[in-house]
Amino acid sequence: MIITNNNGTIEITNEVFTAVAGDAATNCFGVRGMADRTVKDGIVRLLKRENMSKGVKVTFENDQVNISVHIIVEHGVNIKAICESIINEVRYNVERVTRVKVGNVKVKVDSVIAD
Repeated sequence: MIITNNNGTIEITNEVFTAVAGDAATNCFGVRGMADRTVKDGIVRLLKRENMSKGVKVTFENDQVNISVHIIVEHGVNIKAICESIINEVRYNVERVTRVKVGNVKVKVDSVIAD
């Protein structure tokens, strides 16, 4: 995304948005990690921290960013509460770090893992 102001031009890459969103999502209670957004044969993979961005999709519309995160949650937690928490955390952190307005945040729970 390119932002132009009186002082010049700023370019923020997709990697920045995916890193911030992925970090915010995985720091929420009950989230075991990010899931690969390209699920094949119904098998969901838990991504390692360095590959976390594979679980985040970022699209741009007008002057805002839309974010979709794929997560794996712990068994026995309230999925609705976790998703609401992730939406709030992702929106807050991305807007705080980038100063770009976040439009939609979609959370997709791809799997549940028992301890």
